[in-house]
Amino acid sequence: MDHFVVSARKYRPVTFDSVVGQSHITTTLKNAIRTNHLAQAFLFCGPRGVGKTTCARILAKTINCQNLGDDVEACGECESCVSFQNNASFNIHELDAASNNSVEDIRNLIDQVRYPPQTGKYKIYIIDEVHMLSQAAFNAFLKTLEEPPSYAIFILATTEKHKILPTILSRCQIFDFNRIQSKDIARHLADIAKKEGINAEHEALELIGQKADGGLRDALSMFDLNVTFSTNNHLTYAAVLENLHILDYDYYFKITDALTAGSIARSLVLFDEILRKGFDGHLFVIGLLEHFRNLLVCKDPATVTLLQVSESAERKYLEQSLMADLSFLLSALSITGQCDINYKSAKNQRLHVELCLMKLANLPQVLQLHSLAAVDETAKKKVEPQQSLNNAAPPSQAAPPQPAAPANGQSNGSAYANTPSQPVAAPQQATPQQSAPQQAAPSRLKSTVSLTQSLTPPAQQTTKQSNTEPSVDYAAVPNGAKREELTLANLQRFWYEFSQKRLQAGNSTTEQITLNREIQLNGTTIEIALDNDHQQDAVMNMRYELLGFLKARMDAPKLDINPRVAPQEVNRLPYTPAEKFNFLAEKNPYLLELKQALGLDVDF
Repeated sequence: MDHFVVSARKYRPVTFDSVVGQSHITTTLKNAIRTNHLAQAFLFCGPRGVGKTTCARILAKTINCQNLGDDVEACGECESCVSFQNNASFNIHELDAASNNSVEDIRNLIDQVRYPPQTGKYKIYIIDEVHMLSQAAFNAFLKTLEEPPSYAIFILATTEKHKILPTILSRCQIFDFNRIQSKDIARHLADIAKKEGINAEHEALELIGQKADGGLRDALSMFDLNVTFSTNNHLTYAAVLENLHILDYDYYFKITDALTAGSIARSLVLFDEILRKGFDGHLFVIGLLEHFRNLLVCKDPATVTLLQVSESAERKYLEQSLMADLSFLLSALSITGQCDINYKSAKNQRLHVELCLMKLANLPQVLQLHSLAAVDETAKKKVEPQQSLNNAAPPSQAAPPQPAAPANGQSNGSAYANTPSQPVAAPQQATPQQSAPQQAAPSRLKSTVSLTQSLTPPAQQTTKQSNTEPSVDYAAVPNGAKREELTLANLQRFWYEFSQKRLQAGNSTTEQITLNREIQLNGTTIEIALDNDHQQDAVMNMRYELLGFLKARMDAPKLDINPRVAPQEVNRLPYTPAEKFNFLAEKNPYLLELKQALGLDVDF
């Protein structure tokens, strides 16, 4: 029985052209050999299993080849190549820095460098896992690495470049190895399967390439594993799924169909089936995130190339991306991402994922309602300007004088005798006040109109009246009420009254916070310090209403307001538990004694 050799060793590349997925590295090295521009030190860095040590051995073999051709590839037949292939070369030395990382090991290497090669042109030292060298060993290696003999070349390989001293990095030519594309891995595995006489499905090989995550050595190990499990040298997609314990992407397609259809029951049943097959819930969430991402990149033909899947899976993604709305995918990515972040901290992890699926299944309905609301709002905005134009009156007729109503409660239509074409209900300012006593309506309406005309330019009076909310009359005062003197106390009282009216009218949170700020009276100017520009904009938006309200109640015709952004002057209320405790402790010092006596602390 022949001795079995794993594929990673049996089919290890021996020439630059046979290296998979690192053409940018191999081309540069071949050009350096062709032009005789070889550096004294190389650093090969990148993830595991991508060909760093292999390229180092090929480089060492090629530069010492005695029959180097025009293609800059080692002949494999000369004395130097044969001795290298038999591990008997005296010019090529390999050092494993993981087990030889002391200063003594580096000193022994430096002693060997002093002797020139007996045959060949160069002595090459390959130091693998160089990041494992100690600090002292790195320092001992610095001088030799910077000024080695002309015949010495150092090739360092590592998976963790950030652990190497900057002084070492500055003395080396750095080559960054990329992760190998899954399609390149599948193509390489197909060549090996053909040489070994194994009938392998292309989807199975692409699945191995995706599972390898860019490492060819891992892919070859998984390939050997699946070939060992198969009894008839036939590698199928289903067998690879089972042997590597990979969740089939068909589950993600089924769950996405259930979610876009709004079916909570189907999505929960599919998730239960996945758990019963032994898959981890967190891996399912990560896979679902990847699935949504693939659907998103399929929305644009320019990004379809970002998919790292088989051709059949790519067709399925393209079909399902047409059925999934872009808003759904973006919202689904956000919800699933939060589920991924909080999964480890969740006490009931299954329920955590099920809640995520329920939210996702409810997304289509929420987005549909939001879309209908947006359409309704757009239609409403188109209708409102037309209604405003129909109901608007000229400035001279915006608020005609209305006589007092008769005692029997019937309205007197003589006021509209001069405007027969004007509807009776045109003056909308009086409509919200119909529930008030009829006797007060004329004076109240008159004061409102006069105030509006005094604060608004004539060209904008019609627009202002059509856009003002008719349900709140900020300047209205009781009939015959006397205006009070302008004092800080009266100002604060009426300021608070205005704030309450705005709150009842449904003002924004920013306005309410702004109106709750402390105010100062400087002559006839109201001074108010604000936190930010948004609060200043809120004050300026309600400036006319605020000043009209205050002037109607106080004898201050020149009253003005000066808002300024000064966060340092704003008296902030205690918010955090520590601030609240300190605030209470200032009023009652015994709280500090109680805290120290009982050994208590503030709960953050």
